[in-house]
Amino acid sequence: MANRLAAETSPYLLQHADNPVDWWPWSPGAFEEARRRDVPVLLSVGYSSCHWCHVMAEESFADEATAAYLNAHFVSVKVDREERPDVDAVYMEAVQAATGHGGWPMTVFLTPGGEPFYFGTYFPPAPRHGMPSFRQVLEGVHAAWTDRREEVDQVAGRIAEELAGRSIGHGGDARPPGPDELGAALLGLTREFDPVYGGFGGAPKFPPSMVLEFLLRHHARTGSEGALQMAEATCEAMARGGIHDQLGGGFARYSVDAEWTVPHFEKMLYDNALLCRVYAHLWRATGSERARRVALDTADFMVRELRTPQGGFASALDADSPVPGGEDGAGRHKEGAYYVWTPAQLREVLGEEDAELAAAHFGVTEEGTFEEGASVLRLPDTGGPVDAGRIESVRRRLLAAREERPRPGRDDKVVAAWNGLAVAALAEAGAYFDRPDLTEAAVAAADLLLAVHLDDRGRLARTSRDGTAGSGAGVLEDYGDVAEGFLTLYAVTGETCWLELAGSLLDTVLDRFAAPDGTLYDTADDAERLIRRPQDPTDNAAPSGWTAAASALLTYAAHTGSARHREAAERALGVVRALAPRVPRFIGWGLAAAEAALDGPREIAVVGPAGDPATAALHRTALLAGAPGAVVAVGEPGAEEAGPLLRDRPLLDGRPAAYVCRNFVCGLPTADPGELAEAVGTAEAVRG
Repeated sequence: MANRLAAETSPYLLQHADNPVDWWPWSPGAFEEARRRDVPVLLSVGYSSCHWCHVMAEESFADEATAAYLNAHFVSVKVDREERPDVDAVYMEAVQAATGHGGWPMTVFLTPGGEPFYFGTYFPPAPRHGMPSFRQVLEGVHAAWTDRREEVDQVAGRIAEELAGRSIGHGGDARPPGPDELGAALLGLTREFDPVYGGFGGAPKFPPSMVLEFLLRHHARTGSEGALQMAEATCEAMARGGIHDQLGGGFARYSVDAEWTVPHFEKMLYDNALLCRVYAHLWRATGSERARRVALDTADFMVRELRTPQGGFASALDADSPVPGGEDGAGRHKEGAYYVWTPAQLREVLGEEDAELAAAHFGVTEEGTFEEGASVLRLPDTGGPVDAGRIESVRRRLLAAREERPRPGRDDKVVAAWNGLAVAALAEAGAYFDRPDLTEAAVAAADLLLAVHLDDRGRLARTSRDGTAGSGAGVLEDYGDVAEGFLTLYAVTGETCWLELAGSLLDTVLDRFAAPDGTLYDTADDAERLIRRPQDPTDNAAPSGWTAAASALLTYAAHTGSARHREAAERALGVVRALAPRVPRFIGWGLAAAEAALDGPREIAVVGPAGDPATAALHRTALLAGAPGAVVAVGEPGAEEAGPLLRDRPLLDGRPAAYVCRNFVCGLPTADPGELAEAVGTAEAVRG
């Protein structure tokens, strides 16, 4: 029989609905049941595309004997971390403090009051590599609960008190970073930069999307060649590596090695949205043809493989997929099975001659770069001539053959924050590369957020599925990233409703998520109370809610002249001032926002009749502005619905005109795209 998770909407929870474990979703009822039975709570947190979450589920949660022990001695609660990032954040902080590391699946034992007292991540079914078995852990916790209850309660109370007492403040300095702090951040990144393979640090190596955005903005503001070189080298190495899907576009979550060769194969919406934008901005700065291709293949991947029937974007594709050739075409699941190739498989699809070409071009060897003689496709630099037409034919044929393989599972949950990032990326890619279909996809996703995620109080739901909103309340990153998407749509389309909607979301941030001193919390002041109100300004896989909100507040203030929003942005960036010299790799989005604040940011208003080629040329030049965080408004002169930047902006001698302002000082209007390009740091007035 299915357990309680069968009534949930999260794909991750539904994957556990047929477990013999008597799972509860996170709910007051679960803790009431634990109090009634006087047993501890097992909290298990993971997500749909998590490889080791699947492994632990198969090894332990699907095991009848393990499930029987759990059901007899615990109340078991399963949480999708993407659906409830607040729950995940609170208990992950406890796990990391207790063990020195974290990860998923996360396994935490709680009192019926929600206080944690024992922590871990993955536990194997039998003792392995110094780890106890999951059954041993369960028996040990049960024994402690039964025989040493007073000690357990003391430990749990002390941990909960320590967590509740943590708070992040400014230390009395709420100023945003200045040139010295941003220079120190660049120096810190230089020390950690890998000059051979690009990126920062060693294995495993994650795409440093937010740091790359900072480096591009820092180069634009200061002309620093070192910043640009680190960004270019990293983007080039990732584009050539196995982390980049050489056939279908898009990026995997991270590389298990320092060379970007073998990825962890899950593909996340947030990574691809952020990287699409980074490569588009690299093209904007340098004109790199590879950057243009990667930006577009990443955008096309998102639309082709992650778009839902309702117009939003699904969260992820699994790392695992069925091995081809098994029973009924399914077989056992294996990480990377959908993506890797052997020389024999190349020959089967391409024939001998083209298979030899493909093996050399994509780095496929008899020994393999992955498991069992298979290779991850990449682009090793052979230095020889390339027949582009023939390579494209090979790529198309391999992609068509791969489409016949059993596909990875898809988590089709729509997360508000990540869709906001996708809206921003697709809107810009559509505008930069003359792809109106991409801008239309961005608008459709934004429409879904309005129709499904935004309620009549102006509050966001964190997730939806199949057009129905989930029960989890939006957190700070949802408000910040959705506002970012709407502000980008306003710049691209000129439709004022997106500016107004962003302003409404940001007012909620200031009213519900901000403390009087300007610090920000990840949950609203009326959200469900946990043992601690989560609060973290550092970026993880995506921008933190804190830095996402700061960036959007700054952009909105530039559009409207709102002192309230500008001051809130600067107060929020105060924490970046403290962290920038110490941990620049983990505050990249905040550093990028600080670059925009230091530059102004520059405000560009383009007035002219819609459909006039001269208006379009000025608008395109404005969108391609390299100035950090430049904001763009476009519209008809004198239109009643015009945004604040467009008001009282006449045509110039009857011609479309652009106005550029910075730090409350405006230059003379111009009708010349070349003059505008020089004023706003556009590398070329119009890129073809």
